[in-house]
Amino acid sequence: MKFDIIIIGGGLSGLTAGIALAEAGKDVALVSAGQSSLHFGSGSLDLLGCDEKGNDIYKPLDAIKAVNSKHQYNKLEDVSSLAGVAKQLLERAGIATTGNITSNHWRITPIGGLMPTWLSMEGMATIEDPDQMPWRKVALVNIINYLDFPTKFLASGLRDKGVEVDVKAVSLPELQKLRQSPTEMRSSNIAKVIESNELIVKLAEEVYKVAGEGYDMVLLPAVLGMTNSEKSQQLLKLIKVPARYVATLPPSVPGVRMQTMLRKRFTALGGTFFTGDQVTEGLFEDNILKGVKTAKLDGTTLEADNFILATGSFMSRGLKADYNRVYEPALGVDVDDLGLDRKTWAKIDVTDAQPYMEMGVKTDENLRCMRNGTTISNLFAVGSILSGHNSIKRLDAGGVDMLTALQVANNIIK
Repeated sequence: MKFDIIIIGGGLSGLTAGIALAEAGKDVALVSAGQSSLHFGSGSLDLLGCDEKGNDIYKPLDAIKAVNSKHQYNKLEDVSSLAGVAKQLLERAGIATTGNITSNHWRITPIGGLMPTWLSMEGMATIEDPDQMPWRKVALVNIINYLDFPTKFLASGLRDKGVEVDVKAVSLPELQKLRQSPTEMRSSNIAKVIESNELIVKLAEEVYKVAGEGYDMVLLPAVLGMTNSEKSQQLLKLIKVPARYVATLPPSVPGVRMQTMLRKRFTALGGTFFTGDQVTEGLFEDNILKGVKTAKLDGTTLEADNFILATGSFMSRGLKADYNRVYEPALGVDVDDLGLDRKTWAKIDVTDAQPYMEMGVKTDENLRCMRNGTTISNLFAVGSILSGHNSIKRLDAGGVDMLTALQVANNIIK
């Protein structure tokens, strides 16, 4: 089978590249092993949240100009322009967001912290300035027996910021079956139960009973709307008082929603999905990748003019390590290990920036991969598989994913 472009990996970076290329009229195929790290997402996308010392960044565009030479943002033609394109791409997929590139805002974490971020999905609780809380009194409303919304931590974090917090709880009889086992009382299962308009109305009534008066804001766990934002937005409107969602511990309903809606957009544009499969071999001739073989398409070679590697970092198994090396398992492309031996891959203090987090695939100035020291002219890499950035310490994952994907799409289209 022959395509214009084959993308290896179905997370945020792969889907972004796939949508951008399909919108440009390209015949695109995407090979995805299954769930992506979006299932662990917060409902927000980070651009650059912290400096090298761990201090929050208020003006990300200014800070991006000062990143070290190894950071992937240095390979982008125009960060500001690409960020605007990324926001518009999400909107065309039906994913409405708040935020912009000029100023970070702050999201509330599941354990009560505040983290700077770039874009947040509509309906998520955000704060413009962490030093000026917009609420005096908050109702923190959980679903009875739902353990992945740690209200004690959340309340403590908000109280430390001077907010008065009351913790409330509601439920519906329809959730009783899930409540019989803590392992079943998960966000994704709750979302599947509360699907009908009738149940959303009932839940809104229960929330209003316990938090309908006397609060500046009602904060709820983000457990509605697996496939689109209609249900989650409907609940906020029906409560009839100011209300917003806070991300829960994984699995993340907003993250699953984002993945689902991006996939739907990709296929609506004519993109081809090979899901539940993974690339096992690349067929190279000189410095060109001719085709790839996968685990499930026995005897079939997927051919394309260009290929994009978007398989993620260690968590997504786009990178692997043994006692001697860090390597890329699908195509065997070169990895930039920063010249470190194993003893210095990690630091003892877990709060320190871990060197292994900056390891990744080595690319040229156009984000083309290298293999045995030679640039592969038609193989690009995007997203967290790239070297030179630390998404945990610098809070740059969403920006690296989307902006490098858009840059590579532009490089291919040109």
